Amino acid sequence: MTVPVTTELAAGVLTISFARPEKKNALTDAMYGVVADALEDAMTNEAVRVVLFRGEGDSFSAGNDIGDFVAAAMGNPAGMNVFRVLKGLAHFDKPIVAAVKGSAVGIGTTMLLNADMVFVAEDARLSTPFVNLALAPEAASSILLPARIGHVRAFSMFALGEVVSGKDAAAWGLANKALPAGEVDSAAAHAAAELAKRAPKSLQLTKRLMRDGAALWAHMEEENKAFGGQLSSPEAREAFTAFAERRAPDFSKVS
Repeated sequence: MTVPVTTELAAGVLTISFARPEKKNALTDAMYGVVADALEDAMTNEAVRVVLFRGEGDSFSAGNDIGDFVAAAMGNPAGMNVFRVLKGLAHFDKPIVAAVKGSAVGIGTTMLLNADMVFVAEDARLSTPFVNLALAPEAASSILLPARIGHVRAFSMFALGEVVSGKDAAAWGLANKALPAGEVDSAAAHAAAELAKRAPKSLQLTKRLMRDGAALWAHMEEENKAFGGQLSSPEAREAFTAFAERRAPDFSKVS
């Protein structure tokens, strides 16, 4: 079966496209596997100077496929490719650019915190509704998001699932620019192409000095423990059951 992620290398830019538009590019374990393989190869492939993430259709990504979450909550976890992606993002020392249109939910937003340049549609919708699903933040977002936008804004995004518009995302420092949706892909592609022309070693050294990949991965591992513990909890089972039944979860009956 074809995995709905495409990769294309041209002029030093590796474009990774989520290609499941009928599901708003919700990410499955198999999709994470393709992304992880691409990042691992790009780390040592001198032909790759920049990575560009984008989504097909009208959304960047609806986050992790809810079916995988439900399976894990019921004791049938999917593979662990998401952790390979997170580790890859933490240690990746080449520039990452992202083009974001429509919805960017969960990891669709948190991965942007591990990018170096982000271009969003003005009407994009960024959210990190982990508490709504009785889960915990990931991708080092529990430290990266408050560092970027402040504790109170980050807490509202995490705890209340507050949706942030593309315009606000740019104003708050989550993105370089907010643009009309039709201009996002071209702006991100242009930025990636310009980065690919720069001295690659200089770019890598600059990025390494700006972020501590080992420390980020160590924090991600702590998040992963919390996330994994919650995923099999009664709270999460109630949240996923409520989601499937299209009702609000009732955590009062969860001890």
